[in-house]
Amino acid sequence: MNVYVLELAKQLANLGHFVDVFTRSQDTENPPIVQVSDRFRVMHIVAGPQGNVPKKDMIQYIPEFVENVLTFCRTENLQYDVMHCHYYMSGIAGIQLQKTWKNDGKKLPIVSTFHTLALMKNLVARGELEKEDHVRIDAELALVHDSDAIIAPSESDASYLEYLYEAKPESICVIPPGVDTKVFHPIPKSKARKEVGADPKEKIVMFVGRIEPLKGIDMLMYAIKVVNKDEPQLPLKLYIVGGDVSQDVSLWSAELQKLESLRKVLRIPDVVKFIGQKPQHELAYYYNAADIVVMPSHYESFGMAALEAMTCGVPVITTNVAGISGLIDERKKALLTSVNNPLLLASQIEYLLTHPKTHAQISAELKTKVNTLEWKNVAEDIVEVYLSCLK
Repeated sequence: MNVYVLELAKQLANLGHFVDVFTRSQDTENPPIVQVSDRFRVMHIVAGPQGNVPKKDMIQYIPEFVENVLTFCRTENLQYDVMHCHYYMSGIAGIQLQKTWKNDGKKLPIVSTFHTLALMKNLVARGELEKEDHVRIDAELALVHDSDAIIAPSESDASYLEYLYEAKPESICVIPPGVDTKVFHPIPKSKARKEVGADPKEKIVMFVGRIEPLKGIDMLMYAIKVVNKDEPQLPLKLYIVGGDVSQDVSLWSAELQKLESLRKVLRIPDVVKFIGQKPQHELAYYYNAADIVVMPSHYESFGMAALEAMTCGVPVITTNVAGISGLIDERKKALLTSVNNPLLLASQIEYLLTHPKTHAQISAELKTKVNTLEWKNVAEDIVEVYLSCLK
């Protein structure tokens, strides 16, 4: 989500619009206002303690955030034309801001992007601890009702918003996220592998993303075990890119520790490598070093990692519940897999790794398919949504 907000704001500014991004201050070292460019600023608003706050505790600080935003805008004599809320907590703040400004005689339309939906996350949750609570669900329902427009990243999410949240179809605009083609583009595999320290002979399958249960990483590890058994001659590696692995294993997140235990249970400790989180410019090398990127999610509103990989010309196998599956030609059965079906996924990975001509053809087709999804084009489409709210 941070990448989405940053790239969209940069492109809106490049198109000549003034953009202020309000976010909660997490570090006293950060100045209250960061001037990113002539037309793009980031405001760090104090709300609660400095530092990271668990998501479940964040709600209690929203009133303070709203009050401090209002104070800042009054002090600076700021007025806006449109408010774009990202994620449900920003939506809670946005509704409160809209009501206050409406009482002051100022009309400010709300455009909402949810990024993920609680009801869908709860549908695929494996236990009560993974489920989102009623506070988030109620907030999303309220935001759907109060938004002047909703931007959905995929047709599937648009359908969920319409049927599960009772959003008005005319308020939903489907605009997939973009990709920075200056960062993500094809790089010679030999150069990429040298940069990331990978063996030129390895067959690298890669996952990139947050380390959480709904991402289906465990299913991918089961599939890799099957491939390793079926094709023992393949120098197979699974790179898991994400999470904090800079400390001792005992200090890893609970989900990372589960995956580390699974690696041992499946007896593939030399096959699976935990790489940790990487910045965007390094990610480009990792994508290009990979033979295949897999997104085995139980639910994914879109899947920016898959889009970034495709832009680098790397074949992506994704579950058929991910929003990005709409970009993949349905005839390419090798690229669409099922949730919790490691045998099917294993067969698809094996096929791509052992059929170089098919692999090369898919790589070329994917690069052509995603060329239109540059952030500049996405920003232009979103500006049209903003303008429609002002009519």
